[in-house]
Amino acid sequence: MQPRRLSILGVGLLGGSIGLASKSVSSDCRVVGYGHRAESLKQAMEVGAIDEMATDPTVAAKGADLVILCTPVGAFSDILRQISPVLHPGAIITDVGSTKRSVVEAAAKQLPASVHFVGSHPMAGSEKRGVEFARADLFKGALCILTPTAKTNPSTTKQLKEFWQQLGMRLTEMSPEDHDRLVADISHLPHAVAAALVAMQSDPALKLAGRGFLDATRIASGDGGLWRDILLDNRDNIRAGVERLQQTLASLLEQLDRKDAEGLRQWLDAAAAKRENWARQKLQELNPE
Repeated sequence: MQPRRLSILGVGLLGGSIGLASKSVSSDCRVVGYGHRAESLKQAMEVGAIDEMATDPTVAAKGADLVILCTPVGAFSDILRQISPVLHPGAIITDVGSTKRSVVEAAAKQLPASVHFVGSHPMAGSEKRGVEFARADLFKGALCILTPTAKTNPSTTKQLKEFWQQLGMRLTEMSPEDHDRLVADISHLPHAVAAALVAMQSDPALKLAGRGFLDATRIASGDGGLWRDILLDNRDNIRAGVERLQQTLASLLEQLDRKDAEGLRQWLDAAAAKRENWARQKLQELNPE
């Protein structure tokens, strides 16, 4: 799929990178960006991420072949409601949100039957925020999760696969429910834990912290409003993850109380081996040659 008119609703790091990447693979793609702040939109135009700017989502979405929601997930439902009347028949709508059940439900309620929605989650980005950090190669080799349902038009899923593949992404599919459950453990919970590790530190301790602490807490620098919406939207799965983490930490406390040196070593070695095996597989995925 090569959209002739692409509407990006929310031109930050991800939205800006989609614009740059889309324009790099198709000179015929006209990108219009929506945002609250005209200053940020002007910056997006200056870096070449968008060709047109709009502070009204209905203006940005009108006439688009493909509309991508790139705002925080808490704004998705309201934006879908606003743009619904101006979408032309056959338009495809997707998103880049880190949760999927709520946006799939909102799309089913808000969008007319003449347009098509499939949830997308490009597993790319960083703790940086703002279009000034956008890159055309942000998605190269990264994984994109599509979440079609039984009601999704297979042709729509196929077209969205082609779109993300053109930006350099690898694709997988799963249900919105499986997505939210699995991503809670490998993305949402780690962010909350990183934030907790920072929050618990005293100023004297932070003065001593080095590279290891920087690496372990890097993602805690993410946008608070964006992550607030994610944690609330997926709170049931995150709660379940927190409870399992508490059980793991409780086991660690028991070993410490018993001064179980051998048990601690085995616990640490098992985690190290699991992490190394995962990292090896991940490198092979990213560098198949």
